[in-house]
Amino acid sequence: MSERKRKIFTGAQKAKVALEAFKGMKTINEIAQEHGIRPNQVSQWKKELLENAGSLFKGKSPSVPHFLTH
Repeated sequence: MSERKRKIFTGAQKAKVALEAFKGMKTINEIAQEHGIRPNQVSQWKKELLENAGSLFKGKSPSVPHFLTH
């Protein structure tokens, strides 16, 4: 029996796959096949992206250009 090694994806790779799924230009199955992963993993990464996207901007106040403060 042959053993399959698990692929290790970086955060950037997961984000790229999730964004592809979010865009909706390809089906989840097509994306999964292209990247050699299962469709449910693509769906999970997409869900995580959508749930956590707001935290990217958390705590950042809008910056005011310095020329407006003088």
